Amino acid sequence: MKKLVICLFSVLIFSSYIMAQQNSANISFDKEVHDFGKIKEDGGKVEYEFSFVNTGSSPLIITNVKASCGCTSPTWTEKPVMPGQKGFVKAVFNPVRRPGNFNKSIFVESNSEKGRNILRITGEVLPREKTVADYYPKTMGDLRLETNHMAFVKVYSNQIKTDTLKIVNTSDSKMRIALVNVPDYVKLTPVPEVLKAGEEGYIIGVYDGSKANDWGFVTSRVYIKMNDKYDNKNSLTISAKIEEDFSQLTEQELLNAPKIIFEEKTFNFGETDYGKKVEHTFNFKNEGKRDLNIRKIRSTCGCTTVAPEKTTIKPGESSSFKVIFNPGSRTGKQKKSIYVISNDPKKSNERLMIAGNVKEK
Repeated sequence: MKKLVICLFSVLIFSSYIMAQQNSANISFDKEVHDFGKIKEDGGKVEYEFSFVNTGSSPLIITNVKASCGCTSPTWTEKPVMPGQKGFVKAVFNPVRRPGNFNKSIFVESNSEKGRNILRITGEVLPREKTVADYYPKTMGDLRLETNHMAFVKVYSNQIKTDTLKIVNTSDSKMRIALVNVPDYVKLTPVPEVLKAGEEGYIIGVYDGSKANDWGFVTSRVYIKMNDKYDNKNSLTISAKIEEDFSQLTEQELLNAPKIIFEEKTFNFGETDYGKKVEHTFNFKNEGKRDLNIRKIRSTCGCTTVAPEKTTIKPGESSSFKVIFNPGSRTGKQKKSIYVISNDPKKSNERLMIAGNVKEK
Protein backbone atom coordinates (compact mmCIF):
# COMPACT_ATOMS: atom_id res chain seq x y z
CA MET A 1 0.00 0.00 0.00
CA LYS A 2 2.80 2.36 0.93
CA LYS A 3 4.57 1.69 -2.38
CA LEU A 4 1.33 2.40 -4.26
CA VAL A 5 0.96 5.82 -2.55
CA ILE A 6 4.55 6.76 -3.38
CA CYS A 7 4.03 5.67 -6.98
CA LEU A 8 0.84 7.71 -7.34
CA PHE A 9 2.50 10.75 -5.75
CA SER A 10 5.44 10.50 -8.22
CA VAL A 11 3.04 10.24 -11.17
CA LEU A 12 1.20 13.33 -9.91
CA ILE A 13 4.40 15.38 -9.64
CA PHE A 14 5.56 14.28 -13.09
CA SER A 15 2.17 15.09 -14.60
CA SER A 16 2.24 18.54 -13.01
CA TYR A 17 5.72 19.12 -14.47
CA ILE A 18 4.55 18.05 -17.95
CA MET A 19 1.54 20.33 -17.74
CA ALA A 20 3.71 23.25 -16.61
CA GLN A 21 6.04 22.65 -19.51
CA GLN A 22 3.16 22.50 -21.94
CA ASN A 23 1.65 25.73 -20.55
CA SER A 24 4.89 27.77 -20.64
CA ALA A 25 6.40 30.05 -23.31
CA ASN A 26 9.43 28.91 -25.24
CA ILE A 27 11.75 31.02 -27.40
CA SER A 28 13.45 29.35 -30.36
CA PHE A 29 15.89 31.40 -32.47
CA ASP A 30 16.68 30.61 -36.12
CA LYS A 31 20.35 31.07 -35.15
CA GLU A 32 22.18 32.50 -32.15
CA VAL A 33 25.45 33.64 -33.78
CA HIS A 34 25.82 36.00 -36.75
CA ASP A 35 29.14 36.77 -38.44
CA PHE A 36 29.20 40.14 -40.25
CA GLY A 37 32.50 39.18 -41.88
CA LYS A 38 34.73 42.11 -42.88
CA ILE A 39 33.18 45.56 -42.50
CA LYS A 40 34.68 49.02 -42.98
CA GLU A 41 35.23 51.32 -40.05
CA ASP A 42 33.84 54.25 -42.05
CA GLY A 43 31.12 52.19 -43.75
CA GLY A 44 28.43 53.08 -41.24
CA LYS A 45 26.50 50.97 -38.75
CA VAL A 46 25.63 47.35 -39.52
CA GLU A 47 22.65 45.45 -38.18
CA TYR A 48 21.25 41.97 -38.03
CA GLU A 49 17.81 40.76 -36.98
CA PHE A 50 17.73 37.52 -34.99
CA SER A 51 14.34 35.93 -35.70
CA PHE A 52 12.61 33.62 -33.20
CA VAL A 53 9.38 31.64 -32.80
CA ASN A 54 7.39 31.09 -29.63
CA THR A 55 7.22 27.30 -29.64
CA GLY A 56 5.48 27.19 -26.27
CA SER A 57 1.80 27.35 -25.43
CA SER A 58 1.74 30.67 -23.52
CA PRO A 59 2.45 34.26 -24.63
CA LEU A 60 6.16 35.03 -24.74
CA ILE A 61 7.32 38.33 -23.23
CA ILE A 62 10.87 39.64 -23.61
CA THR A 63 11.56 41.56 -20.42
CA ASN A 64 15.01 42.95 -21.21
CA VAL A 65 17.83 42.86 -23.77
CA LYS A 66 21.36 43.96 -22.84
CA ALA A 67 24.53 44.12 -24.93
CA SER A 68 28.05 43.39 -23.66
CA CYS A 69 29.25 46.84 -24.73
CA GLY A 70 27.82 50.21 -25.72
CA CYS A 71 28.84 49.70 -29.34
CA THR A 72 25.81 47.41 -29.83
CA SER A 73 22.30 48.92 -29.63
CA PRO A 74 19.66 46.18 -29.47
CA THR A 75 15.93 46.53 -30.15
CA TRP A 76 13.33 43.78 -29.92
CA THR A 77 9.69 42.79 -30.14
CA GLU A 78 8.20 44.44 -27.09
CA LYS A 79 4.64 43.16 -27.41
CA PRO A 80 3.75 39.63 -26.18
CA VAL A 81 4.42 37.02 -28.88
CA MET A 82 1.61 34.50 -29.12
CA PRO A 83 2.30 30.73 -29.43
CA GLY A 84 3.47 29.91 -32.96
CA GLN A 85 4.09 33.56 -33.79
CA LYS A 86 7.44 35.17 -34.67
CA GLY A 87 9.44 37.99 -33.08
CA PHE A 88 12.90 39.50 -33.39
CA VAL A 89 15.92 40.86 -31.56
CA LYS A 90 17.88 43.34 -33.67
CA ALA A 91 21.58 44.05 -33.01
CA VAL A 92 23.10 47.28 -34.36
CA PHE A 93 26.91 47.55 -34.30
CA ASN A 94 28.80 50.82 -34.79
CA PRO A 95 32.36 50.15 -36.09
CA VAL A 96 33.66 53.72 -35.69
CA ARG A 97 36.96 53.75 -33.72
CA ARG A 98 36.77 49.97 -33.24
CA PRO A 99 39.19 48.45 -35.77
CA GLY A 100 40.04 44.77 -35.48
CA ASN A 101 38.10 41.63 -34.58
CA PHE A 102 34.98 41.87 -32.44
CA ASN A 103 32.84 39.32 -30.62
CA LYS A 104 29.89 40.83 -28.76
CA SER A 105 27.17 39.17 -26.72
CA ILE A 106 23.50 40.12 -26.44
CA PHE A 107 21.62 38.84 -23.40
CA VAL A 108 17.90 38.21 -23.96
CA GLU A 109 15.77 37.82 -20.83
CA SER A 110 12.21 36.56 -21.12
CA ASN A 111 9.49 34.50 -19.44
CA SER A 112 10.53 31.44 -21.45
CA GLU A 113 11.50 28.12 -19.92
CA LYS A 114 15.19 28.97 -20.26
CA GLY A 115 14.81 32.48 -18.88
CA ARG A 116 17.90 33.85 -20.64
CA ASN A 117 19.31 33.36 -24.14
CA ILE A 118 22.69 34.60 -25.32
CA LEU A 119 23.14 35.81 -28.90
CA ARG A 120 26.47 36.79 -30.43
CA ILE A 121 27.65 38.97 -33.29
CA THR A 122 31.18 38.66 -34.65
CA GLY A 123 33.29 40.09 -37.44
CA GLU A 124 36.31 42.18 -38.32
CA VAL A 125 36.42 45.97 -38.66
CA LEU A 126 38.79 47.11 -41.39
CA PRO A 127 40.45 50.37 -40.28
CA ARG A 128 39.68 53.43 -42.37
CA GLU A 129 42.44 55.23 -44.19
CA LYS A 130 43.78 58.01 -41.98
CA THR A 131 43.70 61.60 -43.18
CA VAL A 132 45.94 64.61 -42.53
CA ALA A 133 43.47 65.67 -39.82
CA ASP A 134 44.00 62.33 -38.05
CA TYR A 135 47.78 62.64 -38.00
CA TYR A 136 47.70 66.39 -37.28
CA PRO A 137 44.55 67.12 -35.23
CA LYS A 138 45.59 70.56 -33.93
CA THR A 139 45.16 73.56 -36.23
CA MET A 140 46.70 77.02 -36.28
CA GLY A 141 45.39 78.57 -39.44
CA ASP A 142 46.88 76.59 -42.35
CA LEU A 143 49.44 74.96 -40.06
CA ARG A 144 48.46 71.64 -38.52
CA LEU A 145 50.27 69.98 -35.60
CA GLU A 146 50.17 66.54 -34.05
CA THR A 147 49.70 68.29 -30.68
CA ASN A 148 49.89 71.77 -29.21
CA HIS A 149 51.67 70.54 -26.08
CA MET A 150 55.32 69.54 -26.12
CA ALA A 151 55.70 67.55 -22.91
CA PHE A 152 59.25 66.69 -21.90
CA VAL A 153 57.82 64.80 -18.89
CA LYS A 154 60.70 64.31 -16.41
CA VAL A 155 63.86 66.39 -16.83
CA TYR A 156 66.70 66.19 -14.30
CA SER A 157 68.29 69.44 -13.18
CA ASN A 158 71.55 68.29 -14.78
CA GLN A 159 69.98 66.95 -17.99
CA ILE A 160 69.42 68.18 -21.54
CA LYS A 161 66.43 66.49 -23.15
CA THR A 162 65.21 66.57 -26.77
CA ASP A 163 61.72 66.10 -28.20
CA THR A 164 60.17 66.44 -31.66
CA LEU A 165 56.81 67.80 -32.76
CA LYS A 166 55.47 67.01 -36.25
CA ILE A 167 53.81 69.76 -38.33
CA VAL A 168 52.42 70.16 -41.85
CA ASN A 169 51.65 73.13 -44.10
CA THR A 170 48.15 72.59 -45.51
CA SER A 171 48.11 75.82 -47.53
CA ASP A 172 48.86 76.12 -51.25
CA SER A 173 51.86 78.40 -50.71
CA LYS A 174 55.13 78.55 -48.77
CA MET A 175 55.02 79.12 -45.02
CA ARG A 176 57.85 80.54 -42.89
CA ILE A 177 57.78 79.26 -39.29
CA ALA A 178 59.18 81.18 -36.31
CA LEU A 179 58.72 80.81 -32.55
CA VAL A 180 58.54 83.70 -30.10
CA ASN A 181 58.48 84.10 -26.31
CA VAL A 182 60.71 81.04 -25.93
CA PRO A 183 62.32 80.79 -22.45
CA ASP A 184 66.12 80.70 -22.12
CA TYR A 185 66.16 77.06 -21.01
CA VAL A 186 64.33 75.87 -24.14
CA LYS A 187 65.47 75.93 -27.75
CA LEU A 188 62.87 75.41 -30.48
CA THR A 189 63.97 74.96 -34.09
CA PRO A 190 61.57 74.54 -37.04
CA VAL A 191 62.91 72.11 -39.66
CA PRO A 192 62.70 73.23 -42.36
CA GLU A 193 62.25 76.88 -41.48
CA VAL A 194 60.19 77.38 -44.66
CA LEU A 195 57.59 74.71 -45.44
CA LYS A 196 56.51 74.21 -49.03
CA ALA A 197 52.82 73.82 -49.83
CA GLY A 198 51.67 70.47 -48.39
CA GLU A 199 55.11 69.77 -46.89
CA GLU A 200 55.60 68.07 -43.53
CA GLY A 201 58.21 69.23 -41.04
CA TYR A 202 59.23 69.29 -37.39
CA ILE A 203 59.74 71.55 -34.44
CA ILE A 204 62.75 70.21 -32.60
CA GLY A 205 62.76 71.11 -28.90
CA VAL A 206 65.75 71.02 -26.56
CA TYR A 207 65.11 71.46 -22.82
CA ASP A 208 68.08 72.34 -20.59
CA GLY A 209 67.22 71.43 -17.01
CA SER A 210 70.35 73.13 -15.65
CA LYS A 211 69.12 76.49 -16.98
CA ALA A 212 65.51 76.19 -15.88
CA ASN A 213 66.29 77.49 -12.37
CA ASP A 214 63.06 75.93 -11.14
CA TRP A 215 61.70 72.73 -9.62
CA GLY A 216 58.64 70.56 -9.97
CA PHE A 217 56.09 70.94 -12.75
CA VAL A 218 57.03 73.91 -14.93
CA THR A 219 55.05 75.17 -17.92
CA SER A 220 55.76 77.85 -20.51
CA ARG A 221 53.73 79.18 -23.39
CA VAL A 222 55.37 80.08 -26.68
CA TYR A 223 53.81 81.40 -29.87
CA ILE A 224 54.14 80.34 -33.50
CA LYS A 225 54.49 82.99 -36.18
CA MET A 226 53.59 82.07 -39.75
CA ASN A 227 54.97 84.25 -42.54
CA ASP A 228 55.84 86.87 -39.90
CA LYS A 229 52.22 87.11 -38.76
CA TYR A 230 51.58 86.88 -35.01
CA ASP A 231 48.38 85.68 -33.39
CA ASN A 232 48.23 84.99 -29.64
CA LYS A 233 45.78 82.14 -30.34
CA ASN A 234 48.59 80.19 -32.00
CA SER A 235 50.26 79.05 -28.79
CA LEU A 236 52.31 75.99 -27.92
CA THR A 237 52.64 74.75 -24.33
CA ILE A 238 56.04 73.52 -23.14
CA SER A 239 56.10 71.49 -19.93
CA ALA A 240 58.49 69.44 -17.84
CA LYS A 241 58.85 68.17 -14.32
CA ILE A 242 62.24 69.29 -13.05
CA GLU A 243 63.76 66.85 -10.57
CA GLU A 244 67.10 66.36 -8.91
CA ASP A 245 69.06 63.33 -10.10
CA PHE A 246 69.82 61.10 -7.12
CA SER A 247 70.67 58.03 -9.23
CA GLN A 248 74.42 58.51 -8.88
CA LEU A 249 74.46 58.62 -5.07
CA THR A 250 76.32 55.80 -3.35
CA GLU A 251 74.79 53.72 -0.59
CA GLN A 252 76.79 55.64 1.98
CA GLU A 253 75.70 58.99 0.53
CA LEU A 254 72.10 57.89 0.76
CA LEU A 255 72.59 56.97 4.42
CA ASN A 256 74.10 60.39 5.11
CA ALA A 257 71.49 62.30 3.07
CA PRO A 258 69.10 64.89 4.52
CA LYS A 259 65.77 63.57 5.76
CA ILE A 260 62.64 65.72 5.93
CA ILE A 261 60.08 64.75 8.59
CA PHE A 262 56.78 66.61 9.07
CA GLU A 263 54.86 66.72 12.33
CA GLU A 264 51.71 66.16 10.25
CA LYS A 265 51.03 65.70 6.55
CA THR A 266 47.31 66.44 6.62
CA PHE A 267 45.53 69.33 8.31
CA ASN A 268 41.75 69.11 8.60
CA PHE A 269 40.23 72.47 9.43
CA GLY A 270 36.82 70.95 10.09
CA GLU A 271 34.21 73.49 9.01
CA THR A 272 34.61 77.15 8.13
CA ASP A 273 32.29 79.96 7.10
CA TYR A 274 31.72 80.91 3.47
CA GLY A 275 34.62 82.98 2.10
CA LYS A 276 36.63 82.81 5.33
CA LYS A 277 40.35 82.15 4.96
CA VAL A 278 42.00 79.29 6.81
CA GLU A 279 45.63 79.44 7.98
CA HIS A 280 47.86 76.62 9.14
CA THR A 281 51.54 76.20 9.88
CA PHE A 282 53.32 72.98 8.85
CA ASN A 283 56.36 72.17 10.99
CA PHE A 284 59.18 69.94 9.82
CA LYS A 285 62.62 68.79 10.89
CA ASN A 286 65.80 67.57 9.21
CA GLU A 287 66.52 64.17 10.76
CA GLY A 288 69.26 63.40 8.25
CA LYS A 289 73.01 63.87 8.44
CA ARG A 290 73.45 66.64 5.85
CA ASP A 291 71.88 70.02 5.19
CA LEU A 292 68.28 69.93 3.99
CA ASN A 293 67.55 72.41 1.21
CA ILE A 294 63.95 73.41 0.45
CA ARG A 295 63.93 73.88 -3.31
CA LYS A 296 60.33 74.98 -3.77
CA ILE A 297 56.87 74.89 -2.20
CA ARG A 298 53.93 74.88 -4.58
CA SER A 299 50.21 74.48 -3.99
CA THR A 300 47.06 73.67 -5.89
CA CYS A 301 44.23 76.13 -6.56
CA GLY A 302 42.99 78.12 -3.59
CA CYS A 303 46.12 77.95 -1.46
CA THR A 304 49.01 80.34 -1.04
CA THR A 305 52.14 79.58 0.92
CA VAL A 306 54.50 81.73 2.91
CA ALA A 307 58.19 80.97 2.49
CA PRO A 308 59.66 78.86 5.31
CA GLU A 309 61.59 80.49 8.11
CA LYS A 310 64.73 78.76 6.86
CA THR A 311 65.30 77.15 3.46
CA THR A 312 68.58 75.51 4.54
CA ILE A 313 68.07 73.38 7.62
CA LYS A 314 71.03 71.84 9.41
CA PRO A 315 70.86 68.26 10.72
CA GLY A 316 68.64 68.22 13.81
CA GLU A 317 67.18 71.67 13.10
CA SER A 318 63.53 72.50 12.44
CA SER A 319 61.65 74.97 10.27
CA SER A 320 58.08 75.74 9.23
CA PHE A 321 55.94 77.49 6.66
CA LYS A 322 52.40 78.86 6.61
CA VAL A 323 49.60 77.83 4.26
CA ILE A 324 46.65 80.14 3.65
CA PHE A 325 43.56 78.61 2.07
CA ASN A 326 41.16 81.10 0.50
CA PRO A 327 37.92 79.30 -0.48
CA GLY A 328 36.59 82.26 -2.47
CA SER A 329 33.16 81.18 -3.73
CA ARG A 330 33.82 77.47 -3.16
CA THR A 331 31.53 75.57 -0.82
CA GLY A 332 31.28 72.00 0.39
CA LYS A 333 34.10 69.55 0.92
CA GLN A 334 37.55 70.84 -0.01
CA LYS A 335 40.86 69.03 -0.38
CA LYS A 336 43.98 70.88 -1.49
CA SER A 337 47.54 69.68 -2.01
CA ILE A 338 50.83 71.37 -1.17
CA TYR A 339 54.07 69.96 -2.55
CA VAL A 340 57.40 70.50 -0.80
CA ILE A 341 60.39 69.91 -3.07
CA SER A 342 63.70 69.30 -1.31
CA ASN A 343 67.05 67.52 -1.64
CA ASP A 344 65.87 64.55 0.43
CA PRO A 345 66.49 61.72 -2.08
CA LYS A 346 63.67 59.58 -0.65
CA LYS A 347 61.09 62.35 -0.25
CA SER A 348 62.11 64.94 -2.82
CA ASN A 349 58.48 65.83 -3.62
CA GLU A 350 56.52 65.50 -0.37
CA ARG A 351 52.75 65.96 -0.60
CA LEU A 352 50.81 67.66 2.20
CA MET A 353 47.03 68.08 2.41
CA ILE A 354 44.65 70.68 3.76
CA ALA A 355 41.01 69.61 3.90
CA GLY A 356 37.66 70.51 5.40
CA ASN A 357 34.19 71.76 4.67
CA VAL A 358 33.14 75.29 3.63
CA LYS A 359 29.62 76.31 4.65
CA GLU A 360 27.08 77.59 2.15
CA LYS A 361 26.69 81.33 1.86
